[in-house]
Order: sequence, then structure tokens, then C-alpha cells
Amino acid sequence: MISPILIELGPLTIRWYAICIVVGLILGVYLAIKAAPSKKITADDVLDLILLAFPLSILGARVYYVIFSWSYYKDHLAEIPAIWNGGIAIYGGILTGIACVYWFTRRRFINTLDFLDLIAPSLILAQSIGRWGNFFNQEAYGQAVANLNYLPTFIRQQMYIDGDYRTPTFLYESLWNLLGFIVMMGASRRKDFLKRGDFTAFYLIWYGVGRFIIEGMRTDSLMWLSIRVSQWLSLILVILGLGLLLVGRGQKDKVAYHL
Repeated sequence: MISPILIELGPLTIRWYAICIVVGLILGVYLAIKAAPSKKITADDVLDLILLAFPLSILGARVYYVIFSWSYYKDHLAEIPAIWNGGIAIYGGILTGIACVYWFTRRRFINTLDFLDLIAPSLILAQSIGRWGNFFNQEAYGQAVANLNYLPTFIRQQMYIDGDYRTPTFLYESLWNLLGFIVMMGASRRKDFLKRGDFTAFYLIWYGVGRFIIEGMRTDSLMWLSIRVSQWLSLILVILGLGLLLVGRGQKDKVAYHL
């Protein structure tokens, strides 16, 4: 089994989960900065947004998790700030991030959809990488299975939890997001094909569909009134994405995205 801790230096502990998040963030920022000129957005705009949105999104992800795990935290209030013990939900981070983008673009007089289109490929790539943090933490898995012989040995060993092999839902979501990123990059090569809002709509639909299916396989879903919260939110994202796609396809002006 691979330890979730990469290194310990006295009181400083560096976890693999943090490394995955940081690597995803760095690659995402690099891609966004490289593509920014195609949207008439500057590198400073991208960096300024990240400095605002990243810490707030982590906070939002924690708040979201605590809200839907309140049955536990209401009796353990002192543990609410202890994010280092685990417990963040990506949807909380995404919703917070979108709110930050809206506020930021209004102040900078930038079209909000242009900025969302710019960061959509970066976000889905970062999510693909970030899911490997769940691998190291042995979390975000599904039901017990007889074997995982179709996977490399290191994944099989890490997914042997509590006496059983577990469905590696973290891997399914990581690969799904990576495929979505590849599709986006392929579309970006088609000259004058994309319209404003297309990448945002694609992200909402692609991620929403994948998350809805994969969430149904997990055994650690956040629940509310016996409902898997992430599945319902995924459906909302898909509906929003379809609506945005239909509206966007009716536009005459195309907005390029080039790396």
C-alpha cells in the first residue's frame, strides 16, 4: 500500500493529495495563460483570478462537505476547520469558483462566458489529475469486487481496502475527465468552429453525465434525505449545459480558442 503522506519534515507534512491538486493547478494555469490571447484576456487576469478563486474554492469545497455531513459535524464542531483530516467536495469548489469568475469578470469588464470557456479545459484537466489524490487516500471508491486483474498491480494493491478489492471509481472519473479534455483540445484545433459558451456547455454536460453515472457506483456519497446530492447536482449541470449549448449555437459570431 502507498502511504498518503509523501514526506514528513518535523511538524510539516506533505501529502500526495496536495501534490495532485497543485500539479493540476499548475498545468491548468499554464494552459489558460497560453490560450488567453485568443480571448483577449491577459495572463495577469488569469493569475489574479487564481489567487482569488483557488483558496475560496477550497473553502467552498469544505463548507459544502460539512453542510452535507452535518449529522457528524454538529457533534464535532472543533473538527470543522480540520481540512487536513480529509473532507472536501469538488462540487462545492466548482460552485464557489464559478461565483468568483462572475464577480471577477464583472469588475474587469470581461465577458464571463469567455473566461469560463478559457478555464473549462484547465478545470477538467485539473480534476482528472486531482482524482489521483483519492487514490493515495484510498477514498472515493465503490463496491467490493472479486478482482481488479484488468488494472496495473499498484492500483490493485491500493484498492485492496478492508479485506476486499474495491471498484476504483476515482480512476473512472479521472479517465472520463481526461477524455473530455482531449475532446476539448481536438475541438480547439478546428478553425472558427467554436462559439461563445461552447466549452462551458461541454464541460457542464460532459462532467455532469460522467459524475452522475460514477457517483452511483460509490459507497461514500454525500446524502441528503436519502438522495445522492452529487447526482442531483450533476443533472442540474447537464440541463444548464444543454440550455447554454442551444443558446450558443444560435449565435452568429464564433469565438476562437487556440493553444
